[in-house]
Amino acid sequence: MVGIAMPNKAFALEAGALGVGGDSSEEMVSGPLPDSFGRDTPRHTVQGFISALGENDYLLASNYLNLSKSDNPTTVVRQFKQALDAGGRFQPDLQISNLPGGNLTDQLPPNQENVGVISIGEKNVSLLLERVVSEDNEQYWQFSSETLASVPEVIENTEPTLVSRYTFDSLDGKKLFGYQLADLVAALTMIVSSFVLTYIAVWLLYHLLRITYPRVRGTPLPLPNKVILPLAVVIMALILSEVMVYAGVSVTLREPVNRFTDIASWVATTWLLLRVIDAIFTRAVNLSYKKNYTERVSILGLMRKVVKALLLIFAVIVIFGNLGFDLTTGIAALGVGGLALALGAQKTIENLVGSVVVVADSPVRIGDYCKFGTYEGTVIDIGIRSSRVRTLSRTIVTVPNGDFSSMQIENFTSRDMFQFYHKLYLKRNADIDVVFKMVTDLDNFLKEHEMTNQEWNQVNISELRQDCYVIQLQAYLNANNVVDFYDKQNVLFVEVLNQVAKYKVEHALPTQQLIVNQAELEHHIDSTVDETIEEDTSNDSSGNGDETTVSTDSSDNHASTGLNDNIGNDNIRNDTKKPNSSMATVTRKGALKALKHKSHMLRKSKFKHTKNKFNLSIWNQP
Repeated sequence: MVGIAMPNKAFALEAGALGVGGDSSEEMVSGPLPDSFGRDTPRHTVQGFISALGENDYLLASNYLNLSKSDNPTTVVRQFKQALDAGGRFQPDLQISNLPGGNLTDQLPPNQENVGVISIGEKNVSLLLERVVSEDNEQYWQFSSETLASVPEVIENTEPTLVSRYTFDSLDGKKLFGYQLADLVAALTMIVSSFVLTYIAVWLLYHLLRITYPRVRGTPLPLPNKVILPLAVVIMALILSEVMVYAGVSVTLREPVNRFTDIASWVATTWLLLRVIDAIFTRAVNLSYKKNYTERVSILGLMRKVVKALLLIFAVIVIFGNLGFDLTTGIAALGVGGLALALGAQKTIENLVGSVVVVADSPVRIGDYCKFGTYEGTVIDIGIRSSRVRTLSRTIVTVPNGDFSSMQIENFTSRDMFQFYHKLYLKRNADIDVVFKMVTDLDNFLKEHEMTNQEWNQVNISELRQDCYVIQLQAYLNANNVVDFYDKQNVLFVEVLNQVAKYKVEHALPTQQLIVNQAELEHHIDSTVDETIEEDTSNDSSGNGDETTVSTDSSDNHASTGLNDNIGNDNIRNDTKKPNSSMATVTRKGALKALKHKSHMLRKSKFKHTKNKFNLSIWNQP
C-alpha cells in the first residue's frame, strides 16, 4: 500500500537508501557537462569571444551573444566589434569571475555579471553577461541582450579612429600573426614612445626630488636611483591601455597587449617594491647602528628576507593568473605539494625554525665575534636557512641555523671587560723578603691603576719551583674592543716591568745542561799503537782515557761538573812492570804481536767500562 501511494522516484530513493535493489551506477548523480564553446564561467566567455573575433569567425563569435531569432548574427557581431574597437574596455582577467556561478557580491542579480564598459563620447554602455538556461537544462554565460540592444545607438556618433585615419594605404588588409599589420605597427609605436616619455618624466621627477628633498627635510633622499626604471615601467603599463583605446587599436590586439602589460606591470611593481624594501631596511639598519641598537640588525635582516620571499610568491601567483592558469586549482595543488614538501624537507623546516630561534634568542648578532664547535670568527649574515661566519683565515663557514641554534656558542663581543692574566718567573736566588715586598707593591699598583676596575685585581705567589718563583698577576681592564684592550695591555706590561726593575730580582730564563762522556778512546788507542810501532820500542805504552764534562748554562746558575775515570790503570801498571829479560828474549816479530794483543785487550776492557759508565742527559729548565 505504501508503494502504491508513493511516487516511483521516491520509492526508488527509499529502496536505495535501505540498500535494497537498484544498481550502483543508477544511484550516481550525473553533474553538468562542460559547455562545448567554453562558456561555463564569465572569464572563459570573454576570452572565447575575443579569440573568435581575432580569427574573424563571426559565426563562432555569435555563440557568445544572447541573440534573438530575428537578429542577424554577422551584423550584430560586426556592430559589437566596432563599438569595442572605438571605446570598449574589459576588466583585467583576474577581476572577472572564473566561477560557474559568477561573482555573487557585485550587487547585481545572480544571473548577471559586469565585465567592462563601452565609452564613446558621452555615452556609456555596461558590458553585461547573463546566465542562460537552454531547453536541455544547460547553463552558460553570454553577452546580454540588453547590452547588444544599446550598441547601435552608441556607434551612431563614432568617428574614424586615429589608427584608421593615419594608416598607410599599403598596410590596409595585410595581416601578421593573425592581426592587422596597421594595428601591430600602431601598438609597437605606442609601447616604445610611452616607455621613453615615461622614463624621461620619471628621471626628471626623481632628480628634482633629489635636489629639493634635502632642502626641505635636511636629509638626503632615501630612495636610490634604481627605482627609476621599474617606476617608469609601472606608469607606462597603467597608461598604455588608455592610449591604445584612444588611438582605436582593435580589441583583438588590445586585449593580448593589455594582458602582457598587466604581467609587465606586476613584474615592475614587484621590482619596485623590492627596491623600496631594501631602502627601508637599509635605513633602519643604519639607524640601529647609529643608536647602538645592534641587537635589531639580525631581526631586520631576517624580516627583510621574509618580506621579499612573501612578495615574490604573491607576484608569481598573480603573474600565472594573468597567463590563464587557474589560481584556485593551483593554490590547492600548492597546499598538497606544500604538505608533501614539508614531510620530505624536515631539515629545511628545522633550519627555518632555527633562524627564528637565533634571531629571537640573539646568542649572536651580525658583527659579533664568537666561537662555536671547532670554528671561531665574525658573524657576517644570519639568513633564513643558514648563517655565515668569517674565520680568522678569512674563509667563510656556512652553518645551518638548525645546528647553529643548538650549539654552545661563546660570544666574545658580549664581554663587558677584558682579563689581564700573566705570570712572572723569578730566580730562586732572590731574597724572599724582597720578593714578598715586590708582590705587595704590585698588588697595590694594579688595584690603583686607572685602566683596571674593581672586579678582581690581585698579585700573588702562585707556585714555588726548584728553580724559580712564579708570580701571578690577575686584573680586568675596561676596553671598547679587543684592539683597545691590546693597546692598554701593552701600556700595563711596560709599567709592570718598570715596577719589577726597582727590586733586586732576576728573571728566570730557560736553562739547558748537557753532560757528555768522551767516546773517542778507541781512536786514541789506535793512534798510540801506530806511534809505538813506528818508534820500534820495547816498552809498553798505554793511553789513559779520561772523560770530559761539557756544561752550558745560559743563566749561570748551574756549575759545570767534571767526571774523571781512570780505567784499568793498575792492570796496565802491572803489565808494564814485567822484567826486561822476558822482553829481550822475544824477537821483533813476537814483540810486535804481543803489543798488538795487549792493545786489543786494553781497548776491549776500557770500552766495556766506558759503556757501563757512559751517561747522556738533557735537562730542560722552564
